[in-house]
Amino acid sequence: MTSTETNSPAALTPDELGRVERLWRAANYLTVGQIYLLDNPLLRQPLRPEHIKPRLLGHWGTSPGLNLLYAHLNRLIRARDLNAIYIAGPGHGGPALVANTWLEGTYTERYPLITRDGEGMRRLFRQFSFPGGIPSHVAPEVPGSIHEGGELGYSLAHAYGAVYDNPDLLALCVVGDGEAETGPLAASWLSNVVLNPARDGAVLPVLHLNGYKIANPTFLARIPEPDLLSMMRGYGYEPHVVHARPGDDHAQVHRRLASVMDLCLDHISVIQHHARTTSRPTRPRWPMIVLRTPKGWTGPSQVDGVQVEGTYRAHQVPLSGVRDNPAHLEMLERWMRSYRPDELFGADGAPVEEISLATPEGDRRMSANPHANGGELLKPLMLPDHRAFGVECPSPGSAMEESTRVLGRWLRDVMRANDDRFRLFGPDEVASNRLDAVFEVTDRVFVADIEGTDDHLAPDGRVMEVLSEHLCQGWLEGYLLTGRHGLFTSYEAFIHIIDSMFNQHAKWLKTTRDIPWRRPIASLNYLLSSHVWRQDHNGFSHQDPGFIDHVVNKKAEIIRVYLPPDVNTLLSTMNHCLGSQHYVNVVVAGKQPQPVWLSMAEADAHCRRGIGIWDWASNDDGDPDVVMACAGDVPTLETIAAVDLIRRHMPGLKVRVVNVVDLMRLQDEKEHPHGLSPREFDALFTTDKTVIFAYHGYPWLIHRLTYQRTNHDNIHVRGYKEEGTTTTPFDMVMLNDLDRFHLVMDVIDHVPGLAVKEAALRQRMFDERQRARDYTRAHGEDAPEISDWVWPDSPV
Repeated sequence: MTSTETNSPAALTPDELGRVERLWRAANYLTVGQIYLLDNPLLRQPLRPEHIKPRLLGHWGTSPGLNLLYAHLNRLIRARDLNAIYIAGPGHGGPALVANTWLEGTYTERYPLITRDGEGMRRLFRQFSFPGGIPSHVAPEVPGSIHEGGELGYSLAHAYGAVYDNPDLLALCVVGDGEAETGPLAASWLSNVVLNPARDGAVLPVLHLNGYKIANPTFLARIPEPDLLSMMRGYGYEPHVVHARPGDDHAQVHRRLASVMDLCLDHISVIQHHARTTSRPTRPRWPMIVLRTPKGWTGPSQVDGVQVEGTYRAHQVPLSGVRDNPAHLEMLERWMRSYRPDELFGADGAPVEEISLATPEGDRRMSANPHANGGELLKPLMLPDHRAFGVECPSPGSAMEESTRVLGRWLRDVMRANDDRFRLFGPDEVASNRLDAVFEVTDRVFVADIEGTDDHLAPDGRVMEVLSEHLCQGWLEGYLLTGRHGLFTSYEAFIHIIDSMFNQHAKWLKTTRDIPWRRPIASLNYLLSSHVWRQDHNGFSHQDPGFIDHVVNKKAEIIRVYLPPDVNTLLSTMNHCLGSQHYVNVVVAGKQPQPVWLSMAEADAHCRRGIGIWDWASNDDGDPDVVMACAGDVPTLETIAAVDLIRRHMPGLKVRVVNVVDLMRLQDEKEHPHGLSPREFDALFTTDKTVIFAYHGYPWLIHRLTYQRTNHDNIHVRGYKEEGTTTTPFDMVMLNDLDRFHLVMDVIDHVPGLAVKEAALRQRMFDERQRARDYTRAHGEDAPEISDWVWPDSPV
């Protein structure tokens, strides 16, 4: 025992020690079997080459430590009747978690063909990392998983998200030392600043130091241990060290770990009791464990004269070429027999009774805990009537409103009605994005020191703000995956920070749609405000609408993108999104004052359609000369202003205005569930007339969504083309040729017969653009005829 290792009395009775040891050995045996074996699962005959998989895939190095912790937490669940889930940061240790779920019986309950006997074990082994089988990570197919771990960095954020508003839940989170090197994980240690022990559950982090990544030592395993422990204390934890070395007596390691885990759970109980019996919780020092084990522990020590155990060589498959190398085949058999499988599995291959006595029962099994299948616990949100918050609109454009400010009043009532299942997440931008009405009913959660000058901070707040998009996303994912609801609001340009996290969640949703026992969870909802067209004050660094392009790459069954043009359509859209399940909903809406185009009833009807003709702005009588299409609040404003100019200067031109709220309506119905049929699309956009499309984001996305449409060659799209700076709002749209004057010029350029006839008008529009730009350079703001423009009640 090192000087820093926690020294506490032995916690195991002889019976408990035997059960934990057997469970650990059984899980290790099953882990190795999944990586290597096609047949002969119980080694009832000598291993032969044909028993070995042709392709050896999987990660052994981290698995013994994962199995060790799983076995010990099972002991505590039985002893204390704990409600616990297990989050494996080193998710590539998938065979370890699969092994434990099979031993618990849950795997067979979910997959009846994988029986809990010798034949089921053979099928279990054969399917792992095998064509037509299961992935190598702790994927959605694994019962008890809410964290795949294919991409490292998010386990601890997921664990904390899982326990918020779950006062009885314990999440044991194994943080791999490779994962600990990532930025998101480094930030995640401070998640305890927003963990209220009075109303939330607890996370027991275990920093699993086995020393190596795939080819290099890990940083935290090599820095001096006093420095590591000081770092953990600085994050607000009380670290406890357990150290296992090659050759250590396993019984002593079990006793040390059991003592430490008992100590940690006692500490957590004291913290929670104190917080729940006092009037104002304070930030405690939470326990955590530093577990040092050899990489590839209990595996081959040396292979071909080279040290493997305790080195990076044990990271994946310690013995390669087993089919062709008799010496390696013999080593594999010796390795597997070292776990003494005849003591672990009966004549029929089922786990022996001592193993069954070491695992919990029913929902107390971590692989069967309903919190790890959040749809089983999901309760619908109580949504206030969004129509009661609608803005009066006597005529189109007659009112101006900050859309997200009104939305904030509705969200305030959502939070009031759902104080146990809904939270708002954002990187220090809830007030900036005009949602501050929520602070009338809640605060920003904060359990560290609060000073008198702070604004709306409290331990029991329900607004989660931190300057890390990674943490917001990770917390929200953990919250959703355990059966709750939430909304993530962000500046549009910086939501890209979590692109790959979104990828993983979308893949999870896609995969779980096809797993019958996985229940649907609440949708992942994004509200992107402070968007590209109203970042004129922050400039080019804050201007990027590309998250939409990234999102639409994912499976159509999962993805929804909405661009409400005004406040009432935003209310209707968000009411739909918060009530939906198993989607990713991306909603883009500005926070600056914008015209209100539709009444609440009209907005609801328009949003139900997702796309539609605005008759009040059209004069086509069913046979347009040009279709003016728009998607997004600023493009809609510029389109309607361009239509006003067309009506004034080309009164004989027949114009149809089509507004798009649901972007996926543009796709064919064969490509997306919301897509329009060819007949429906052609009815709106015609088969041969010019379409000028003003779009919120990058223009090529519209072309991508419509490239198979009959009239695609006549669709001309204006949008963001990577031109930006600190300037006025109208100059920003002019920089990207999305302004009203340029849209009129596009009509003249593309509608047959207008280029010569309206050459003078085109020149006038060009001059108006220059005049508007000159005004900004002279006065530092947009000209009044731009900023004060309104849609006339009776266009000339």
